[in-house]
Amino acid sequence: MNTEYFIAGRIAIKSERTFSKLIVRIAIAGVMLSLAVMILSVGIINGFKTEIQEKVRGYLGDVRIFKFDLNNSFEMTPFVPEAETINGLKNNKDVEYYQPYATKPAIISVNDEVEGVNFKGIDKTFNWKYISEHLLTGRVINFTDSAQAMKEIMISQFTANRLKLKSGDSFIMNFVQNPPRSRKFTVVGIYSVGVEEIDKGFVLGDLNVIRRLNNWSPDEIGAIEIRIKDFAKLKLVAADLYKDLEVNLKSESVSEFFPAIFTWLSLLDVNTRVLLILMMIVGVINMITALLIMILERTNMIGMLKAFGMTDFGVMKIFLYNAIYLVGIGLLLGNLLGLGLAFLQQYTHLFKLDQGSYYLSYVPIQLHFSEVLLLNICTVLICFVVLTLPSLLVSKISPLKAIRFK
Repeated sequence: MNTEYFIAGRIAIKSERTFSKLIVRIAIAGVMLSLAVMILSVGIINGFKTEIQEKVRGYLGDVRIFKFDLNNSFEMTPFVPEAETINGLKNNKDVEYYQPYATKPAIISVNDEVEGVNFKGIDKTFNWKYISEHLLTGRVINFTDSAQAMKEIMISQFTANRLKLKSGDSFIMNFVQNPPRSRKFTVVGIYSVGVEEIDKGFVLGDLNVIRRLNNWSPDEIGAIEIRIKDFAKLKLVAADLYKDLEVNLKSESVSEFFPAIFTWLSLLDVNTRVLLILMMIVGVINMITALLIMILERTNMIGMLKAFGMTDFGVMKIFLYNAIYLVGIGLLLGNLLGLGLAFLQQYTHLFKLDQGSYYLSYVPIQLHFSEVLLLNICTVLICFVVLTLPSLLVSKISPLKAIRFK
């Protein structure tokens, strides 16, 4: 029989000392809350990054290819992609899809309101999956009738609210050029991406509108929008695409095109690390305090065990077993609390956010089993290593003085 393990079990389960019981419960609660907060922190940060990245890349793509020049305006220089460029995109295993587009600045004047927007022209190859998921009213542009498609437009809920528009309404859009040109459009759909910079900056229309306004040929486009399969490989894929481009073309990733949002997301990682370290320190301090108090309260027992011939290491093992038992209970309760709240939020969206400030209307949660497992393993290892220090106090206790201690 493992004597140390048996004694540790009796101390942990059948202890009748009121003060030590209180300290033990506080220590368990500290580990429980620390682990639960760490699980929720990692889950929320993962959720934020994934949801906001999907919002931005769903509308703007992951990589865009455009003509290399000194033009810094919203309106891009037209080009006709060579067959080699198109074949390279088709055969690239990292590319999910690609689609041509062009942009042109414009001003909407309706209902005594004026709003500047960026007209994003698309064609029949456009992937509507993301916009359809965020469509609030109406429908997407129908490219079956090319003449009718040039009269249709989709706007964001932000723009609709500012201009007091709804699906079915018509308005005149003035395109910024010399001389200015005007076109009449009908709102066929209203969507909400949830990212203010996108919602207030863009509207969707037919690419042929821009071609006619700018006197482009039917094959000319402003840029190619590319969606890749694995966003984690964004830099590598963007660099790979750039190598195979024509000499007059340039590629740019969405993180370069929209740096403010992605810089903010990267700062969230720093906040997470700081929070994890603080929570780990809180849990460890609670366990060290509990172990020291248990050792001091059991001074007489330590003296008796040493007098009966138990080694210092044997007595240390008793308290380490006890500490690991308490950490185990804290981990179990912490996982139940953290994962329980995470799943509750994931399926009910109970906790809400101000979408204008956070780009999301609720607190997002995304947990990975490997991350939860790693948090548990790290907590156990750190607690075990740190708790070895106060247990060394046992070797300093003299059996004679300990037996007389009251």
